[in-house]
Amino acid sequence: MEPSNPLVQAILTDFYQITMAYAYWKCNKHNDVACFDLFFRKNPFRGEFTIFCGLEECIRHILNVGFSQSDIDYLKTVLPSDVHEGFIEYLLDLDGSDITLHAIPEGSIVFPREPLITVEGPLAKLQIIETTLLNLVNFASLVATNAARFRLVAGEDVRLLEFGLRRAQGPDGGVSASRYCYIGGFDATSNILAGKMYDIPCKGTNAHSFITSFNKLTDLDNIDKTINGCQCKMVDFIEICLSFKDAVCNLLKVNADETIEGELTSFISYAFTFPKSFLVLVDSYDVFNSGVPNFIIIALALHKLNFKAIGVRIDSGDLAYQSIEIRKAFKLAAEHFGIDYLADLTITGSNDICEETIASLNQQGHSLNAFGVGTHLVTCKSQPALGCVYKLVRVNGLNRIKLSEDPIKTTMPGKKVLYRLYGKEGHPLADIIQEDGEPEPKGRVLCRHPNLELKRVYINPSSYKCLQKTWVKNGKVLEPLPSIHDIKKFCGDEIKMMRPDHVRLLNPTPYKVSISESMYEMMHRMILEHTPIREMQ
Repeated sequence: MEPSNPLVQAILTDFYQITMAYAYWKCNKHNDVACFDLFFRKNPFRGEFTIFCGLEECIRHILNVGFSQSDIDYLKTVLPSDVHEGFIEYLLDLDGSDITLHAIPEGSIVFPREPLITVEGPLAKLQIIETTLLNLVNFASLVATNAARFRLVAGEDVRLLEFGLRRAQGPDGGVSASRYCYIGGFDATSNILAGKMYDIPCKGTNAHSFITSFNKLTDLDNIDKTINGCQCKMVDFIEICLSFKDAVCNLLKVNADETIEGELTSFISYAFTFPKSFLVLVDSYDVFNSGVPNFIIIALALHKLNFKAIGVRIDSGDLAYQSIEIRKAFKLAAEHFGIDYLADLTITGSNDICEETIASLNQQGHSLNAFGVGTHLVTCKSQPALGCVYKLVRVNGLNRIKLSEDPIKTTMPGKKVLYRLYGKEGHPLADIIQEDGEPEPKGRVLCRHPNLELKRVYINPSSYKCLQKTWVKNGKVLEPLPSIHDIKKFCGDEIKMMRPDHVRLLNPTPYKVSISESMYEMMHRMILEHTPIREMQ
């Protein structure tokens, strides 16, 4: 069970993790029993929820963590020359067999300050894996959340296609984005490598270069192939297409002589090659005076040969207006030629689609039933980082705390258990963080704000659930790892279970993340103990 990406290895870490590990080793603290939490402090995209992703890759990393001889040889060149040989041997023997990982399931809806991952084990080892775990969770959770927001604004009935590889931050960013966008709610990707690696459906048709590469019908003179599944040859297919030209142009009140012959030729070529999945761009020249008429001509020819065209894509201009007018043309053709399904053909919109674009189209009214989304999705253009952190919360049985003048940056000490409390209608009411070993939150539960003393509430949940599981212990995986399709479904179910006002995109209601009375008292006692009393004269 190796990492999916060969770059994910022990040496994929920050230099100061190694220098701290050496200091631990020199002070004989490297084997202290430690506990770290991985969490974030603020939901992204001005929203009130986040989708947790990256867990499987974290598990794979812990199972395989270790330094190679070439890693050690390199580290010797960057560490001080007097580094003790015993530390070098320690690094060479390092593995993850004594690391325990607890985590919330991948695809879960999560909230600020909740321990997404908790790791227990030797202090130096947990320090060394910090950067890698953060790297694996930060972008994965961010882009999955972005995808989930696109799904929410588009609605369940619209197909979402991820087209972001060419705009992604390098090959690793492109493949990771495809994987986690699918989990977040997208239906397919254009990224073939991601499709191969993660069993994601692949979709794609053609670009403007394909359309504009054809000039005249004579470009097809030397082709004599049988159309897929039919005995019709190219010469015959061209004749069938041309037989509908005048009728279609008259119906749509278009001058047949002004339609672009090269565009029609490209459509014929593509339909002849892919008669079962014919979907083309119609905005290479003129949408209404060439692209749409030429498409309908081909759709009618395919129908005559018992094939069904899929639809069109528009990649420029006023998507709302164009889609409505294209739908009118499809309905007109369906009625005129007596072919009902033509009215419902797919109209896909692309062209720098962002969350706000889809919201605006919904407000205007449109007839699109699919979106191809790239740059704004995979680069998370509106917020490029989630900001997960990884903090020490216990060492050798003693709770540890990090203070800050900014209350949100004060850590919550100790190993924790996270519960979700549900109301009578089945929606989550609040999450509560408890100290490890506290009783389960049965009956009337006092939920306290982590920082504000007077902000507290009693909750009588109809049910509750512990969100964490132990995934790795003693070098073994204790829970079955779900498939990407199961994670995708789980993610969708998690979002549907939330109260709509918590996940709406504009002015969402904050979701309550509280701590128990015992946790509150312990935390604030430690704050007082570690805050020096100032003197004034």
